[in-house]
Amino acid sequence: MIPLLVSALMWLLVASLLILRRGHAERNISYAAVTIAIAMTLNTDQVYRPLDRLAGGTNIATLPADVALMIGVFFLGRGVLKASEQQSWAERFARGRIVLTAAIIGAVGSFLFIDGGTTTTNFMLDLGDQPSAGTYSMIQFTYYAIVLSAMAGLAARQVRKSAGVQQMPPTSLLIGSILGVLLSIVVITMDIAHLAGDLSLMRAVAIAYEPLHLMTFVLLCLGFAGQPAARALQARSRDRTTRMLVAELQPLWAAATAARPGISQNTRGSIGADPETLLHRQIVEIRDAIIDARVSFQVDGQDRHLIERAERHLLGGRSTATAPVASRPVLQKR
Repeated sequence: MIPLLVSALMWLLVASLLILRRGHAERNISYAAVTIAIAMTLNTDQVYRPLDRLAGGTNIATLPADVALMIGVFFLGRGVLKASEQQSWAERFARGRIVLTAAIIGAVGSFLFIDGGTTTTNFMLDLGDQPSAGTYSMIQFTYYAIVLSAMAGLAARQVRKSAGVQQMPPTSLLIGSILGVLLSIVVITMDIAHLAGDLSLMRAVAIAYEPLHLMTFVLLCLGFAGQPAARALQARSRDRTTRMLVAELQPLWAAATAARPGISQNTRGSIGADPETLLHRQIVEIRDAIIDARVSFQVDGQDRHLIERAERHLLGGRSTATAPVASRPVLQKR
């Protein structure tokens, strides 16, 4: 049931990313979502059983599913870490091709020595007492732990730098990555206990596997889908604020251009469709009228506050200078 649910979540994430990241130049997250969704689907009982029977019924279908998951995690790490301007050498190495290639070679090499038996949907429970099977599993989950640890470090930095709704996606990624590392530790512990013949320890630790597995993928999916969704919400919020400021500045702008006619007398119709451009033009021409000694145009304290608020909005929320409004424009003429 859990693999089927995780598979459904991953395909839902794929659909969400195709919609929310439409036209986005960075494709690694989309590649990761598709590859991991395929891997999760191959690991569902409903797909795995007939596929493995076609492959000879010796659990050979496990290998492409697990390699696909490793490649998906590789793209995941590349996509997340590319969003960071500051990356340590360890983070770059963790998400690099060298680590992935070594992990895949080690996993495939170990798999070749496993006595696959007959088709089973409990691969590690049935075959995990073989040293080659234990090594196969530990190589995979060590790789996942390495990549997810690097992702957790990046997500933690993003949480510190973000605010408001933008803080939610990296928080989800941070918790999901930490849970993924814990999941890897649980699996490696199970593998070691199985190889050592301590089945009671293996079963005790296995209790944490299913909830960690599910929560890891849920939180990672929320984090990745949440990033473009949060940006879209923020963009819509910014557009609403821009249009509101344009409307509030309209009377002041009309008075300024009446006192000092500018380029907008001939271009208002063409720039009206772009609220950001229109707001910039309003501020520039109001500022020009204020500082032009040839015309008489005065603003009161409320108008100064409105102009400065509009400037801060265009500058992305950064504080403007505290010098008197008439002394110099924050936004220069274009």
